Amino acid sequence: STTTATSRPDEKTSSEEQETLLEQKRNSQEDEQPGTKEDAQARLNWANKLQFVLACIGYSVGLGNLWRFPYLCYKSGGGAFLIPYFTMLFVCGIPLLLMELTVGQFTRRGPVGALAKLCPLLKGAGVGTVVMSFLVGTYYNIIMAWSIFYMIQSFTNDLPWKDCNATWTVACFDDYGANVTAPNDSKSATEEYFDEVVLQRSAGVEEAGSIRWELALALVAAWVLVVYVTATVPYLLLGAFLWRALTLPGASNGLQYFFEPRWELLMDAQVWVNAAAQNFNSIGIAFGSLIAFASYNKLDNNIVLDTWAICLTNSFTSILSGMIVFSTLGNIALEQGKDIDDVVAQGPGLVFTVYPQALAKMPYAAAWSVLFFFMLLIFGLDSQFSNVEVIITSLQDEFPKWIKKHLKRHEFLVMLVCFISFLCGLPNITEGGIYFFQLIDHFAASVSLMYVAFFEVIAVVWIYGAGRLAANLKEMTGKLPSFYFRCCWYFAAPVLIFAIWIFSLVDYKNPTYDNGKYKYPDWAIGVGWVIASLSILPTPVLAVVEITRAKGSTLWEKIGNAIRPKIEQCSCCARTHNCPNGYF
Repeated sequence: STTTATSRPDEKTSSEEQETLLEQKRNSQEDEQPGTKEDAQARLNWANKLQFVLACIGYSVGLGNLWRFPYLCYKSGGGAFLIPYFTMLFVCGIPLLLMELTVGQFTRRGPVGALAKLCPLLKGAGVGTVVMSFLVGTYYNIIMAWSIFYMIQSFTNDLPWKDCNATWTVACFDDYGANVTAPNDSKSATEEYFDEVVLQRSAGVEEAGSIRWELALALVAAWVLVVYVTATVPYLLLGAFLWRALTLPGASNGLQYFFEPRWELLMDAQVWVNAAAQNFNSIGIAFGSLIAFASYNKLDNNIVLDTWAICLTNSFTSILSGMIVFSTLGNIALEQGKDIDDVVAQGPGLVFTVYPQALAKMPYAAAWSVLFFFMLLIFGLDSQFSNVEVIITSLQDEFPKWIKKHLKRHEFLVMLVCFISFLCGLPNITEGGIYFFQLIDHFAASVSLMYVAFFEVIAVVWIYGAGRLAANLKEMTGKLPSFYFRCCWYFAAPVLIFAIWIFSLVDYKNPTYDNGKYKYPDWAIGVGWVIASLSILPTPVLAVVEITRAKGSTLWEKIGNAIRPKIEQCSCCARTHNCPNGYF
């Protein structure tokens, strides 16, 4: 692919010729990997810059903004959580996003191929990011299946979770009034509906029960559904939901709880771990998708501006969602005569118990409910597309000839990946599926995340070199990254990630469900660690393989060759194209 740029009068080669030369140089460093050169030359570009930015925002802004951020904010100090959250955003989130976009755009490869070129020794970290994306993709669509279920149930005159006057109620209570206190262990109508109707929740992970066929059909629809949407529509709907949430009785109490800081929790290492996890999960750092997206950019795209736009939009959405959630929680607490601490749901259940409460009290509730769950579908599709895309890109980068020979068409590869992911997601829609969902979410997206992120950062900014990376960025944009970015790359981000990783291991606690009421059996915890090892093991295993294959008569020579980049530097700028003829 070629990039068209404005040429200066004194240039000795045209833009297209220069970029072709740059591509040929990069491809020549590939150690004759089968099919790599042809694949690189045929690589597509985004149609325009806006398409790339909206794709990244659509990936970063997802369902985690609606449920993970408000819940972590609740259990990590309320307003005080915003301090570690924004600290991690500016020290790690923003700089590492720019790092990943630079790596993808410069190498024009997915995460596995990119790290194989920059630091072959730690290619396994790239494999780990792809494995994490696959694991997340197997259960991420479950939330979309729940959204489809709720959306279908919303096509009624009265929303079925409006009150407790239903046959499915077990411990439901909504007979509130003056001097009336809800019984212990009672639930709101929305909580009861989610547990008894949607999930038909069993007593624990050891009681898997049968597959919920309504959810299975919704899950099929979620995987089959392919649409093209912009990333702007959900904000119109979120604005309407915020307006309604702020006008509910008790909303001010919820907002006060959201913004009122509990400073003592800042001394808890887990709060900082939560802040890092939220930024990495939400933005998508160390999941490989952003590297894959950037690999389809034109070489002179200014990704610095893109980085700021993506991160600030993502954070704005998280704060907006937090305000909606806690305004509604204030209303629920007021009606039930409970403290907010007693009505906060854990995990994705927050979306399906809190938001429906606000929907049921809106005028034309059924119409708003359909729009809300359609919005969740939009959020989920954007993010799930990215999870699938990083797998597809990595497979095509690594096995282009095999795919071309056996699968023939790109569509067959996509269908195969989606079908395998669908099968892996089936345990999540059994009667005990919510327990497995919580288990895989904890071990696939939390436990191994900091580990994979640390080695990815080490491979790029310490072994390949932050100086080289900065030079690559200058080649593409014409400017070196600011001192802020270089300082974070060199020192702040790797040290902070390492410290958080160690703290998370020292302060490790096994996952629970229903605010600690259900504790997982030992065998389930063992399964969780097996899931985590799928993204942890590729880094050391492939490092040993790379050292074994490297040239050299001694171990140190082999290690030295294993960390040597397979891509050479070009001293000219991709924007001005001032390389003299014959430079390469």
